[in-house]
Amino acid sequence: MADIAPPLASTGSFYRARIASLLAIAPLGIWTAIHLWDNLSAFAGAQAWEQAVTGARHPLHQTLLVVVVLLPLLLHTVWGIVRLASFRPNNVRYGNYDNLKYLLQRVSAIGLLGFIGAHLWLAWAQPRFVEGRPEPFAEISREMAHHTPTLVVYILGILAVSYHLANGIQTFAMGQGLVASAGALRRLEWVVYLTFALLLAMGWGSVFALWRAG
Repeated sequence: MADIAPPLASTGSFYRARIASLLAIAPLGIWTAIHLWDNLSAFAGAQAWEQAVTGARHPLHQTLLVVVVLLPLLLHTVWGIVRLASFRPNNVRYGNYDNLKYLLQRVSAIGLLGFIGAHLWLAWAQPRFVEGRPEPFAEISREMAHHTPTLVVYILGILAVSYHLANGIQTFAMGQGLVASAGALRRLEWVVYLTFALLLAMGWGSVFALWRAG
């Protein structure tokens, strides 16, 4: 019997999901890890942080940022909003671990919508395009030290980023068909835990360094 082709809409949704998952890992996930690592330069002081985080390494740096980071971020966000619109939690009926992770992935996505939007505006767009200069170290460190809501938002935002990206590795690997066996899934679970811990340590370490400098 000949294979029956899947409906066009299902095929399109399948490939959109795979592309969105890929964008979440590369370039977004890679860039996020690098960005968190660069922010650890706050331990070395204002000059080191500004050179690593807000300094333009190339005349086309901002253009590359838009193409490599912001455009994929926009596409992934739109895809995520569409998925959130159809999200119906059933954790009361099925209270297993995988279902909890699925719920937390969606909840973290909702939080990230607000956190990343505010972060991009306050830390990148407003300083550069409204005030005409990159965000200074003294300003963000002062906010961390003396404005409690900013500190809390960054702590929770980095927690959401770390979980969403780490758990997304598993979603990506399964969606792309990279893992299938139960043993491979268990090994991948440890990669997820380690990634979450490393991202969280870098992010919260950076926040601590900025808070201490303020």
